[in-house]
Amino acid sequence: MLSRRISAASRLRGLLAGGPATTGACPRAFSHGRVVDAAARDGELRVFVVAGEVSGDSLASRLMASLRALSPVPVRFAGVGGGLMCKEGLQSLFPMEEISIMGLWELLPHLYNIKRKIEDTADAAILFQPHAVVTVDSKGFSFRLLKQLKCRYNQVAHPLHVHYVAPSFWAWKDGERRLAKLHNLVDHLLCILPFEEEICRINGLPATYVGHPLLDDAIGLNMEKELSSVNSMHQRSGEAFRQEHAMSPGTAVMELMLAKLPCVVAYKAHFITECLIHLRKNINFISLPNILLNSPILPEILFRACTAESLASKLSEVICNDEVRKLQVESADQLLEMLYEPMKQRGCLFQKELHNSSLLSNIFSPSMIAALTVLYTDKHQHALHLN
Repeated sequence: MLSRRISAASRLRGLLAGGPATTGACPRAFSHGRVVDAAARDGELRVFVVAGEVSGDSLASRLMASLRALSPVPVRFAGVGGGLMCKEGLQSLFPMEEISIMGLWELLPHLYNIKRKIEDTADAAILFQPHAVVTVDSKGFSFRLLKQLKCRYNQVAHPLHVHYVAPSFWAWKDGERRLAKLHNLVDHLLCILPFEEEICRINGLPATYVGHPLLDDAIGLNMEKELSSVNSMHQRSGEAFRQEHAMSPGTAVMELMLAKLPCVVAYKAHFITECLIHLRKNINFISLPNILLNSPILPEILFRACTAESLASKLSEVICNDEVRKLQVESADQLLEMLYEPMKQRGCLFQKELHNSSLLSNIFSPSMIAALTVLYTDKHQHALHLN
């Protein structure tokens, strides 16, 4: 599905580059703050992109494909990533797995190596002279890298700093206060949840909702439910399936929800972790569908309440109770519309701003909107706003 969109989008390169406009449209003056303008002057677009997780590798690879399709000039990539990014033309500085370390305790033995990797990556970025630096998720590594880059630029004009996927600041107390500090490091934030954009802007951080990555696969997910063999899926491990399809575990519930499959959310943690979560959390639910819909559509069985008996009982209710199933199915449609409509509006706004009626809404996708945002956002001014 994405490849078809990219193929269609590639035919728009000339128009997006400032080619023939629609009838009656006024030509747009180029701004020195836009990536596409700097790339046009240099005859190529240089993007330094960094991802440190499987989900980030998937997001970044799709963004890279969209940038190549939409850019009016040839594109070169450098940075750090996984197999999917390498297929899009990246020669990773080192294996992505060397910075894919989760947890505080697990990180401690690797602190020196991580610090050295950040320095090596910063050296490579400065040498590459990119028009844009795009960091994808992996906030620990990404923000330390951007901080070091900012220190090295001095008074020299620096590239656009874009971070893809906003941290879950809204989930924790004092999260917005920490978010406000990011404006020193990040020129623009690409959000995958609709409400994040406004919160970021309120806190002084330019941001754009580009669409949740699952929108790329929502249609496919519903088709898979009808066509795939249930037995073959049960015979494989969840981890193997996620690795093959570059899925993060931090999206499983969303995938099940949009595929309209019955599901229950379960989470168990150490008692101390449970206490910390209760003290710091700023939300009523733990699963993303419930957070977005602000309703317990998906039953959540958490912490000490998460037992085999409670799980079996709740799963039986979700599977066998027609009313519960109907509610989940209807909510899936509502959730899909909630995620898609703002992204579609953003695409229409780009269409209007670029005076390009050929930018058809049926090829809008998260990676395409993200690529357009990278190319056409002026780092010295506000990005395109939705009315």
